Amino acid sequence: MKKIAVVSDSFKGSVTSSEICAIVTAQAKRFFPGCEVVGLPVADGGEGTVDSFLECMTGEKVALEAAGPFFERRMAFYGRFGDIAIIEMAAAAGLPLVEDCKNPMLTTTYGVGELMRHALEHGAVRLILALGGSATNDGGCGAAAALGTRFYDAAGEEFIPTGGTLCNIARIDNTACARLLAGVEVIAMCDIDNPMHGERGAAYVFAPQKGADADMVRLLDAGLVSLDQVITKELGVSVAAIPGAGAAGAMGAGAVAFFGARLNPGIETVLDTVHFEERIAGADFVITGEGKLDSQSLRGKVVIGVARRAKKAGVPVFAVVGDVGDDIDEAYEVGVSAIFSTNHLAIPFSEAKARSAKDYRLTIENLFRALAALKM
Repeated sequence: MKKIAVVSDSFKGSVTSSEICAIVTAQAKRFFPGCEVVGLPVADGGEGTVDSFLECMTGEKVALEAAGPFFERRMAFYGRFGDIAIIEMAAAAGLPLVEDCKNPMLTTTYGVGELMRHALEHGAVRLILALGGSATNDGGCGAAAALGTRFYDAAGEEFIPTGGTLCNIARIDNTACARLLAGVEVIAMCDIDNPMHGERGAAYVFAPQKGADADMVRLLDAGLVSLDQVITKELGVSVAAIPGAGAAGAMGAGAVAFFGARLNPGIETVLDTVHFEERIAGADFVITGEGKLDSQSLRGKVVIGVARRAKKAGVPVFAVVGDVGDDIDEAYEVGVSAIFSTNHLAIPFSEAKARSAKDYRLTIENLFRALAALKM
């Protein structure tokens, strides 16, 4: 065994991507002395995305003051990798930042826009927006305002919209924002296909976990419908039905409308950015995984994204996952060679997660024992 590549998502709430890479590296040294292990921790666009990229690429975390979810000033950050900037939405507008004060009627993405502006002013020509873990439902209007987009109400007064005031937008001037982003590529990492509004939209599906009750959900959705209509009228683009438009409180829709962004599956963005094909060249196999491999995974999450790319490169893929759902045969068709569950005991998840790292290590150990025996 000469080279192993590890490209795994975290097991939410139990084992991080970095821990997984460390476990595989330790076991590889034990069973295959001298084997090179290439570890590429990945994240899905939520909290920890920048740190994952920093473990894969040479770059730096840039800290600065920006607006938090309630416009309060606080420290935030983004990742800088040459002329590429990775903006983790959760760093300025993340749900953990609001603690027990969840209210998507009042929260804003303004700080996200401030991070983007700082990156642009310091040489970034490619912005990657990690749309995950937001506390907002403002359609990205706050971020756009920080980049120069001007929003006016029916009386002609300028204001910064939040989820609860989207219905007040009568006119949008996106000139300054468009000028600032001229020649800049903007990619939004997005792993959902929900539309901007409606029963499957941002408000109805995601706002309850951000603190919205039933009445609030209806108001938020009405605001997104109104925003959609004004965007179509003022900017001449229709974004509501774009798959992923409802991501991060409809930040997906706003990213397309205001920034000219392209919505791209998170794992595809990661693999492109870290030059996946180059990194796995010459590997005997790739180890990938996520907390649960199921029908949702087949829509293009980490395991499937990695398997498709590795298959084209002719590299086998072993998926080591926490749990395996039904109807995942398609995974084999797209490039997964074999699937292994880390579940060693029939116990509830609340108990299993406490021993997740141990169970992951045991599974890798047994996989490597089998491979080592076949080499004898």
